[in-house]
Amino acid sequence: MAVIVNSVRDKGMWLLISALAGMPSAGRLAIAQVNPGAEPSDLAQVILKRSDEVRFPQEGFEVVATIHTSEAGTVKEARLFKILSKGNENTLVLTVEPASERGQILLMKGRDLWFFLPKVSQPIRLSLAQRLIGQVSNGDIARANFVGDYNPTLVGTESAENEHLYVLNLAAIDKGVTYQKVRLWVKQSNYWPHKAEFYSLSGRLLKTCRYEEFRQLGGKVRPTKLVMSDALRKGEESTLEYSSMKLRELPDKIFTKEYLNRLD
Repeated sequence: MAVIVNSVRDKGMWLLISALAGMPSAGRLAIAQVNPGAEPSDLAQVILKRSDEVRFPQEGFEVVATIHTSEAGTVKEARLFKILSKGNENTLVLTVEPASERGQILLMKGRDLWFFLPKVSQPIRLSLAQRLIGQVSNGDIARANFVGDYNPTLVGTESAENEHLYVLNLAAIDKGVTYQKVRLWVKQSNYWPHKAEFYSLSGRLLKTCRYEEFRQLGGKVRPTKLVMSDALRKGEESTLEYSSMKLRELPDKIFTKEYLNRLD
């Protein structure tokens, strides 16, 4: 009896064994290698954090983003943005094209988001969940911080396209985040995000996202193309493409309302 008691005394290891018991052997091995002895909730946090680090740098950076919205394969609208971001908590999204909208700016501080128009003194408060263009929400382009916005649960593993994948369920920390529920697939071999499904609070599927065209960007291989498809209107999708990323020292003062008129 003493041997049995000692073998399960470590609560973290016991919970890990329980969580892995129903998974395929390949999945159990891959998960155990992430952080041996950790509790399942800790493992989910590690996987999500590493996936976030693949998507975007944690330090300050500048990147160009292009969004094309299409219906039945025909492009209906295109926008070009310059994004300045620091630590996934401070972001500026500057509209570059079309020329008629140049000078419009989104400012994100934490989960607070404001929209600024040229020659209009008062900013407009916006929701992260509000659509920016097509299937792309404000939060998709202004706040790419799953770790800071969601409590992850590792629910299993799957195989697709010759890849072994972790499957995570993400529950929103509060109602201020972009989506209330997310299901995220992450490649076991390198923590690259594979695909995601975004849900409303009621559990309705809103849209899906495929992470594609992994290339060197900002000193690391990252997904440079995100394809977002409407779950209700078949054939409607938006493609978000990133290019020209560079790491930058970004002082906190540029992420303030007072500084915006000095940006170009």
